[in-house]
Amino acid sequence: MPKTKKHAKHVLPAQPHKFVKRYSLVDVVLQKEKKFLYFIAFSLIVAGAVYPYPNIAMWVGFAFAGYSAIANDSIQTIGTFIGSNEDKKWYWQWLFMGLIFVGTVTYSWVAFNGDVSYERLATPGLEKTPTSFVYLQLASPIILLLLTRFRIPVSTTFMLLSVFSATSGTIVSMLSKSISGYFLAFVSAFIIYVTLSKLIKRFIKGEAHAFWVWAQWIISGFLWYTWLAQDLANIAVYLPRQLNIYEFLVFTGFIFLGLGFLFYKKGDRIQNVINEKSEVRDVRSATIIDLVYSLILFYFKEVNNVPMSTTWVFVGLLAGRELGMRLRAHDSGEKFAKTFRLIGKDVLSVTIGLIISLILAIAINPVMQDELKSFFFK
Repeated sequence: MPKTKKHAKHVLPAQPHKFVKRYSLVDVVLQKEKKFLYFIAFSLIVAGAVYPYPNIAMWVGFAFAGYSAIANDSIQTIGTFIGSNEDKKWYWQWLFMGLIFVGTVTYSWVAFNGDVSYERLATPGLEKTPTSFVYLQLASPIILLLLTRFRIPVSTTFMLLSVFSATSGTIVSMLSKSISGYFLAFVSAFIIYVTLSKLIKRFIKGEAHAFWVWAQWIISGFLWYTWLAQDLANIAVYLPRQLNIYEFLVFTGFIFLGLGFLFYKKGDRIQNVINEKSEVRDVRSATIIDLVYSLILFYFKEVNNVPMSTTWVFVGLLAGRELGMRLRAHDSGEKFAKTFRLIGKDVLSVTIGLIISLILAIAINPVMQDELKSFFFK
């Protein structure tokens, strides 16, 4: 019997080994944020190039501070406004808030002889116009931009004002007032949402009446005014304490246009800090938050002229609100744990910002370095 011929097995030709490229989380973030990181690098180079020239450095520092404050701090006041008005055109929101800004800063400029900070920069340690700059003073708002990009609600007050403070006593006063603001906001929101939670829930059911839309726009406008009276100092700290007409127009125009960009971007990354909280997209809930926040800021505005961190007040307000809602609803332990994680994350964020700002302030200011040495090495 003849042998059957065996067919040759199909053998794939040898090929060189292909190495699979593995991407870490850092690689993904770097790729995603490439353009922004290029901008940060370019800004740091610009800051290094101009800081020896005070007349140029003050306007570059102001531009960085204005953009970072608009992107970070202002979202506390208009974040709920943006979140609950997603159905409205961005340019109507911008014109409404922008014109309030123009009116607010114009009043301060006229009433306080060229001062646009509502005399917040008259606080001892901050009252002198900077005549020279160091690199870290121009870099601090750029660092703030970087932290903001990664959704960290850092206190602009501490990040920007502490690097200009002449004494540690000024920072202690700001910190004391900010901590008081946090606890007052936390307790106020907690009590309101524990005692009135059922009533608030009844208001929030169904479609909002047109009254709530008008009420929210009015209260948001009042909140925006009280926030500006507190935080304009963070932007104006780089500039002369009394602005002439041309300086005032540049100051006002830059921030007005920056607000337009913020509304166009719908709050950008930091808006997620607002959106992850319960029911802030509802116009009625947003109105209640804004009302409590505006009253607290107005109270501290009238207490004294010491600047304070509105970020700490806002974080305290949201924390008290979340905890009060959970307690009143008798939620499960899992939901309580989630609430405490949110509270802890926000507190950690503002604490990180405080630590960074203190490190920058001590690195810049020889007076603080001497005070620190005398404190630890008596």
